[in-house]
Amino acid sequence: MWGGRFASSPAAIMEEINASIDFDKRLWRHDIVASKAHAAMLGASGIITPHEAHEITRGLDVIAAEIEGGTFDFLRALEDIHLNVESRLAELIGPMAGKLHTARSRNDQVATDFRLYVRDEIASVDHLLAELQLALAEQASEHAATVMPGFTHLQTAQPVTFGHHCLAYVEMFARDRGRFADASKRLNECPLGAAALAGTSFPIDRDMTAKALDFMKPCANSLDAVSDRDFALETLAAASIAAMHLSRLAEEIVLWTSPQFGFARLSDRYSTGSSIMPQKRNPDAAELVRAKAGRIAGAFLALLMVMKGLPLAYAKDMQEDKEPTFDALATLKLGLAAMTGMVGDLKPDPRAMKKAAARGHATATDLADWLVREADLPFREAHHVTGRIVALADTKACDLAKLTLADLQSVDPRLTEGVFAVLDVAKSVKSRTSFGGTAPANVRREARKWIKRLKKDGEAR
Repeated sequence: MWGGRFASSPAAIMEEINASIDFDKRLWRHDIVASKAHAAMLGASGIITPHEAHEITRGLDVIAAEIEGGTFDFLRALEDIHLNVESRLAELIGPMAGKLHTARSRNDQVATDFRLYVRDEIASVDHLLAELQLALAEQASEHAATVMPGFTHLQTAQPVTFGHHCLAYVEMFARDRGRFADASKRLNECPLGAAALAGTSFPIDRDMTAKALDFMKPCANSLDAVSDRDFALETLAAASIAAMHLSRLAEEIVLWTSPQFGFARLSDRYSTGSSIMPQKRNPDAAELVRAKAGRIAGAFLALLMVMKGLPLAYAKDMQEDKEPTFDALATLKLGLAAMTGMVGDLKPDPRAMKKAAARGHATATDLADWLVREADLPFREAHHVTGRIVALADTKACDLAKLTLADLQSVDPRLTEGVFAVLDVAKSVKSRTSFGGTAPANVRREARKWIKRLKKDGEAR
């Protein structure tokens, strides 16, 4: 391509380090779509003839069919997807293929292709996040009143419901969808026409190409257009947070399905066995989702380090933007699909959950609240009294509900028979009716709202 300037071919190792076709060939659809938009604009602007624009478009359609059909020969000697397409176009339509590159550079070409790719991937990720939210919301609806222990520091804290726990993840993944939507909105400016870095002297119509590619508008600064990878970084940051959320849920599934917890069970479809221990049921799918979060976060950090020292405008370092982004988004989509399957497959054990919720003095806060309401104690004093009652239960090796009224009144005579009503875990969760609380009525209402919204969004897509 630059034979007019260079007298010899690159060294073999130079070809090895320089070529990107092995991974950037996945941009072929975006490259052809962008090239067709550019050719149409060149023709409409009178920079090339209508016949040349038509022939270029016809040749690009042939190339697309060849790649789709698996007959296209990708050549490493041609470095990247752009030159592979351009070379084949020249074979198909002759020298006029060279006119396609008028008023553009590989710098704005790859920036455009990459934005188109990331935008499409965000749409796919959003769809998968919505499916996971729906699976969680449906579990929440079914288990709105299934009592389980809520934890802080992984220690029993207060009773909650399994449905409420599921809805917490629905909210997390909603924020993830918001972050991806924000990233998609900000990336939706078209670099095409920025050329190498300074724009072009040809009378191009950048609004036309932006509109043809469904961008909101052209990038306003040609230097920024070719050197910006914020859109990839922001998407990877959103992917990293989403992967972290997946990892947290995966860890809970690992815990819940262990014999030590026994809160839920995964079927054989999402479990594996051991080569030596016949009794084992390993939650490998959850463990792998948990592990892959690091891979996704690593991709974000890798690209951040690539970009941190680059002056404007383009540098070859930026070729390292695609592999981590491709891998991270593919990994995230795999993790989302696997987690959606696991959530739908998960079978909670309400009896085991309720039994665990009753252990560890989970209704101690309910007891303190009762003292505030019924005995008019300041909360700090009620907290102190309750702490002494908890200590008494520990010495008797029993739960709070198993203490007698005499036991309770030995600590504070203001306690009455009515206190036992708040020591029941099911009544405890039923009482948490404040907005956002774990009361079954709240959970059912929120689950129904999410299911309706998510199904409506799915029909609209």
